[in-house]
Amino acid sequence: MQNNFTIYNSLTRRKEKFEPLHPPFAGMYVCGPTVYSDTHLGHARPAVTFDLLYRYLMHLGYKVRYVRNITDVGHLENDADEGEDKIEKKARLEHLEPMEVVQMYMNTFHRNMDQLNTLKPSIEPRASGHIIEQQEFIRRIIDNGFAYEVNGSVYFNVEKYSRQYNYGKLSGRVLDELMANTRTLEGQDEKKNPFDFALWKKASPEHIMKWPSGWSEGFPGWHLECSVMSTKYLGEVFDIHGGGMDLLFPHHECEIAQSAAALGHESVRYWVHNNMITINGQKMARSLGNFITLDQLFSGDHPLLDQPYSPMTIRFFILQAHYRSTVDFSNEALKASEKGFQRLMKAVETLGMIKPSDKSTVDIQRLRKSCYEAMDDDMNTPVLLSNLFEGVKIINSVKDGSERISSADLESLTTLFREFIFGILGLREEEDARQDDRLIGNLVKIIIDLRQAAKVNRDFSTSDRIRQDLKDAGVVLNDKKDGADWELEK
Repeated sequence: MQNNFTIYNSLTRRKEKFEPLHPPFAGMYVCGPTVYSDTHLGHARPAVTFDLLYRYLMHLGYKVRYVRNITDVGHLENDADEGEDKIEKKARLEHLEPMEVVQMYMNTFHRNMDQLNTLKPSIEPRASGHIIEQQEFIRRIIDNGFAYEVNGSVYFNVEKYSRQYNYGKLSGRVLDELMANTRTLEGQDEKKNPFDFALWKKASPEHIMKWPSGWSEGFPGWHLECSVMSTKYLGEVFDIHGGGMDLLFPHHECEIAQSAAALGHESVRYWVHNNMITINGQKMARSLGNFITLDQLFSGDHPLLDQPYSPMTIRFFILQAHYRSTVDFSNEALKASEKGFQRLMKAVETLGMIKPSDKSTVDIQRLRKSCYEAMDDDMNTPVLLSNLFEGVKIINSVKDGSERISSADLESLTTLFREFIFGILGLREEEDARQDDRLIGNLVKIIIDLRQAAKVNRDFSTSDRIRQDLKDAGVVLNDKKDGADWELEK
């Protein structure tokens, strides 16, 4: 297996050649959603990013076990160790059982993921289904001397851990600075240090989601589930751990500490983080109240939206930027993505109508090489898309007769487009769009025929008026000896 694929490792802060621990097998764990509200545009970014990575690794020949968790317990307000569970709070406000909330929003999440054409993970474990494993993990951390119990709650001792390991190595946080800048909050004085974090919390009497344990009737801390479920399904050392950059600290930093404290070594070889989608320069997030749900994007039902945007427009919008760059939401950017996606789909359609020549005047092998180089360079999708649009130019040039392509090169180009557009980028033709295209095409053909009849009757004023009216509507005519071709104005 020839592999030149490099990926940016957040832990070492450099691009590294991807070399799995047990080739051709590769293990990937990605932090999934906390299911207490509808899926929003910010959630789409990691979903598409790691779907892209999953698809490319399989394209390269790896057998990938992709694990994506569902957080359904223990994630408290403000990502802290105190406060109300986010799911319980939603259940209280909507007069539902917590697991009703989980199921309702998990169903929405899965439906939206299908709309975005993301592949299903190999395993999708839920935190509430792994309480026993989490308790056992805590016992190992306690036995190794890195956790302590207070009043039925168990906390991770960050200061003691840092004497042996390097807490902060992923995020670049320095423990001395954390100690200087962290104040003791009300209700947290039972901790030895305010920056220690909960592994197990004793539940208050009114708390619904709680389980018996040797320490108290309670529930696991938010960070613990990922350490437990990733190593359960991928082994004590596995290849890739992914998630949004907002999880880098404290969530992923705490994961590293928990795993090393329990197992005696770190678990993750490559930490991969996607950047955020912003709106007016601010992170789009539920906690900030500035989010747009995917259902709102698809329906256009939001004050910030000029129109509905299809799932593939949203996917294309995300792929247009490198996964480690921020993407700022705007209607203009989404409309540009819509046009870009439609150009690609039109090129795929045109490929099926091209007649090969006896020889080529185009270099398809160079194009193929450029596409792989872009993906091998830390999944550089902006460069990949630029290369694919060079392919679109080739297709259009062959169509209009200014270039020629042999049968072998036409087959190679068709395979290249289908592999990269549909297989790796995960785009797909949209049925509604195809129906609209057919309707538009039929209507434009009728109008062109009327114009042609006017020309035959030497009614040039009507012919010119039709041409101008079509141009004003965004349809450009290209007159030929045997009629006219048309295209949408770019």
